[in-house]
Amino acid sequence: MTHDTDRDNLALARETWRTLEPYHGAVYFSPEAAAQYDELGVDARTGYFASRSAALGAASADLVIATFYNFNPQLVRRAIPAAWDVATPQRFAAARLTGIDATLRRILGAEVSSPEMARAAELARAAAEVTVDHPQGRPLFAAHAALPWPSAPHLVLWHAQTLLREFRGDGHVGALLTAGLSGIESLVTHAAAGDVDAEVLRGSRAWTPHQWGEAVQNLRERGWLDDGPHLALSEDGARRRAEIEHTTDRLAALPYLTLGPTSCAELSSLVRPFSLAVAKELLPWAVGRLSPGSP
Repeated sequence: MTHDTDRDNLALARETWRTLEPYHGAVYFSPEAAAQYDELGVDARTGYFASRSAALGAASADLVIATFYNFNPQLVRRAIPAAWDVATPQRFAAARLTGIDATLRRILGAEVSSPEMARAAELARAAAEVTVDHPQGRPLFAAHAALPWPSAPHLVLWHAQTLLREFRGDGHVGALLTAGLSGIESLVTHAAAGDVDAEVLRGSRAWTPHQWGEAVQNLRERGWLDDGPHLALSEDGARRRAEIEHTTDRLAALPYLTLGPTSCAELSSLVRPFSLAVAKELLPWAVGRLSPGSP
């Protein structure tokens, strides 16, 4: 395989993942999922930690901190393990699935039963099932891979993308660790790359301004960031961040390479309208990423 072919294959894999990701990510902004967690007796943030980690069983706070990686540990400890005193992991997992089912049915309507949805589910499941034989070093993925497959096509598609994104996410954590970045430092470099607003990243992960400032200073001293007044990667920091993304892409590529370029293109084409509809409703910041050939 030539270098150009390898680069093109990784780009195709990344683009396929990015096209499908909003379809999965809707669960984190779903009012129906939040309502399900409320019925169990917890707020939406606790519901997030409990429902996403439920596949691990009644996980300890330390296990959730380890696998989720970039959240303030104090935030996790406020939710876990207290959530398991409210409801079992199985009930949280069921609440998550019930919530996203209702959200997708509301937003997509009759499309959940369309031939296009059935075909997209078939392709995505084929890609996801490739990953099941490769759980080593990917604990959060492995836990989700052990969950039963739903039967409705729109939920098969959602579960398949759940597996693909956790497969990628565990590899990304490995790349961050190899690069020597802590959870908060990974967020700072993400913000410095200009992808997401720094305050959104800091606030959503519950890091204090003081903790964020310390991480920024540490990264400046290590050469990751420019010394100017604005948060920006240095030339060396940009190179190292690109290496992290390349490693993440490489570690996540297997299911898409196995599916092949023709099927990946078909899958992206089928799912893009679904992801776009979900994004317009719940993830407006993702809409611009869903146009064909978007960076």
